Amino acid sequence: MNTRKTLFIALGVLLLIVGMLGCSYNNMVNREEKVESAWAQVETQYQRRADLIPNLVNTVKGAADFEQETLTRVVEARAAATSIKLNADDLTPENLRRFQEAQDQLSGALSRLLVIVERYPDIKANQNFRDLQVQLEGTENRIATARKDFNDAVMAYNAFIRRFPNNLIAGLFGFEKRGYFEASEGAERVPEVKF
Repeated sequence: MNTRKTLFIALGVLLLIVGMLGCSYNNMVNREEKVESAWAQVETQYQRRADLIPNLVNTVKGAADFEQETLTRVVEARAAATSIKLNADDLTPENLRRFQEAQDQLSGALSRLLVIVERYPDIKANQNFRDLQVQLEGTENRIATARKDFNDAVMAYNAFIRRFPNNLIAGLFGFEKRGYFEASEGAERVPEVKF
C-alpha cells in the first residue's frame, strides 16, 4: 500500500510539473505573438508612410524651380528604408538598429523637403500637398504609437522569459530576448530655431 501511495504522489507531482511547464510555455507563446503583432503594426505604419511619399514627391515636382536634389534624396531614402525587411524572428538589437537608421534617413530627408517647401507658397497653397502633409503628420504619430506598443510588448515578453523558472523553459524551447526601438542618435539635442 505504501508503494502505491508513493507512486500516486510521484505521479501527481509529475503531472503538476508538466502542467506548470505547459502553462509557462503557452504564456511565452502568447507573449511572443503579441511582440510579432506589435511588429506587424510598426511595419504597417512605416509602409503607410512609404506609400504616401511618391504622391508627395509628385505633387512637389509640379512646382517649377523646385530643388531636384532634395526630391532625389527623398526618393533614395525611401528606397533604402523599404529595402530593409525584418522578420519578427530577427528582432535583434542590431537588426532593429539597421532598420531604424534607414527609417531615420527617410525622416531626415522628409524633414528637409518640408522645410524647403516653406519657401514655395504655390506648393503650400496646393490642396493635394496640404492633404498629403496632414496624412504624413498623422502617420508619424501612428508610427510613434506603434513603436511604443512594440516596445511595451517586447518588455513584457523579455521580462517573462527571464524570470525563474520561465528562463529554464525559454532556454529549453529557444525563446530568445528581443530588441527594442531606441531613440535616434542625436535625439537628446534640442533643435536650434533661428528667426
